[in-house]
Amino acid sequence: MSTQAPTAAPTVSSAARSSSAARSSSTTRSLLTCAVVASPLWAVVSLTQAATRQGFDITRHPLSALSNGSLGWLQITNFLLAGTLLVLGASGLHRALRGTPGGTWAPRLVRIGGLGMIAAGAFVMDPVDGFPAGAPSAEAAALTWHSYAHFAAGSVTFTSLIAACYVLGRHFGRAGNRRYAQASRVAGTALLIGNGWAMGGGRAGTLTLAVGAVTAMLWISVVARRSRRGV
Repeated sequence: MSTQAPTAAPTVSSAARSSSAARSSSTTRSLLTCAVVASPLWAVVSLTQAATRQGFDITRHPLSALSNGSLGWLQITNFLLAGTLLVLGASGLHRALRGTPGGTWAPRLVRIGGLGMIAAGAFVMDPVDGFPAGAPSAEAAALTWHSYAHFAAGSVTFTSLIAACYVLGRHFGRAGNRRYAQASRVAGTALLIGNGWAMGGGRAGTLTLAVGAVTAMLWISVVARRSRRGV
């Protein structure tokens, strides 16, 4: 009498595991794609408006001021969409960096930064320094509550992105990738200095802030793209 053990069950189990892993990898890549496109999208839409909207001067007006005026809905949507993509992309980074140094906090900080962008889009800052056209050139005696909320959201976003870049610097440093480690720290420092200069009332501070913010955000996209290739 034959006592040979059945072999079908292990084969099915192996196929199921393979299929599940494939679905998981596909989901991770899709989430990382969100992080890849979020920052370039925000930068292109913001800088295009900065170059074309009447009365806007990037050396005097922050990119957030573009949320005002008849075309303000473009920048509001830009903030909301880019923030949502960063929140989703953070989940992809969590999957891709899980178990590595910085693999927990870098995605968390990116997610917080995305939430801050969503809040910055929801709460519009007041018109500033003659923008949009027709707005008073003198600073208002008191800011509105939604302007305060916008500045608070911006502070959360900038602080989170700075910290995320430094955590990624540690991540790549521990992995022996000096080039990416240094680039991560440079990106974080660019935003740290740009924001600090602007907050201190430095000349053309809105320009240094824009450069720092775009640099740090684009670096997050570069890291997400690199992680996507490894999934």
